[in-house]
Amino acid sequence: MLDVSLIILCAGDSSRFELQAKKQWLRSDNTPLWLLLSNRLKNIANFCEIIITCHTDEISYMKNFSDDFTFIKGGSTRQNSIINALKNIKSEYVMITDVARVCVPEEVILNLIKHKEEAHCIVPILNINDTVIYENNTINRDKTKLIQTPQLSKTSILKKALSTNIQYTDDSSAIKANGGLIKYIQGNEESRKLTYQKDLYFLDCLKEPSNNFFTGMGLDIHAFEKNKKMFLGGVHIKSDFGFKAHSDGDVLIHSLIDALLGAIGAGDIGEFFPDTNEKYKDISSKLLLEHIIKFIYNVAYEIVNIDISIIAQKPKISPYKNEIKSSLSKILNIEKQFINIKATTSEELGFIGRSEGIAVQSIVLLKYYNWKKL
Repeated sequence: MLDVSLIILCAGDSSRFELQAKKQWLRSDNTPLWLLLSNRLKNIANFCEIIITCHTDEISYMKNFSDDFTFIKGGSTRQNSIINALKNIKSEYVMITDVARVCVPEEVILNLIKHKEEAHCIVPILNINDTVIYENNTINRDKTKLIQTPQLSKTSILKKALSTNIQYTDDSSAIKANGGLIKYIQGNEESRKLTYQKDLYFLDCLKEPSNNFFTGMGLDIHAFEKNKKMFLGGVHIKSDFGFKAHSDGDVLIHSLIDALLGAIGAGDIGEFFPDTNEKYKDISSKLLLEHIIKFIYNVAYEIVNIDISIIAQKPKISPYKNEIKSSLSKILNIEKQFINIKATTSEELGFIGRSEGIAVQSIVLLKYYNWKKL
């Protein structure tokens, strides 16, 4: 086994990518890009450990995809994520790469490892072929290079270099600023960085997202509570009672959230919004749904359609159906035609028939966000 650990940085918000999906979650067939890269690098070299930095909201979900890696919470910046990850590194050397370089060739990885003992940081670079202007002056392009990742560093040297408030754009800059020795090796055009959506069309290692569909089912039940406002699907229902719950008790939205999370294999509403947390006391369930929808879109899914069944003896639901569809359409950012609301009674049977509460069942159909059609 190599005395080299690998850190893959995946905690970013993809703010420059300008798509509803984060770039690390785009699919190549059925595989998110972060997992595609992680598996590729795992098969190229026998690393001591592979650590993946994750966005706080996504770490639990990422753990569903593999048991082969160590997942840790990233920081608010690239450098903070590296510092968090380095706390877990015990090997003499560490290789760090960004998920944005998903197509990095095998030869680059092996070449970095080959030269690991020759400097404090080994860095792949590319020549610049075009004329270069700096502050309106032409400079010698032969002395100007493009720096790439991955980079391989002496772990102790990198830890020391990053123990500062100065923010560096890459590992070699930090090490060089602290007097470390840098060795530059030939990079590769195939290690193109995925920064903007147009870069997707230069990444030949990616396949089109699969055409699979994903079904989720959610069921929720709430008892009535007097002297509380009733909300269904984010709509105020005129009634003398509301729902007994930690939040506003919107049983329809709670059911829908569980269906959405079920479709993508992300657990249930209680894992995201525990009823032991006072932060969610009496909160509007619309806010909870907005959070889940952002999560669904971030991890690169699209909603195809939704079918909801409300089982209630009272109040009457029919007068509110269209308003509920409009409310959900706005929150989910899908057309009303793809949302169906059904209402029925329990024929006066059971707790629903005795007008003690309401049950709602939701079924959703999702698909991958298709970046190939942009």
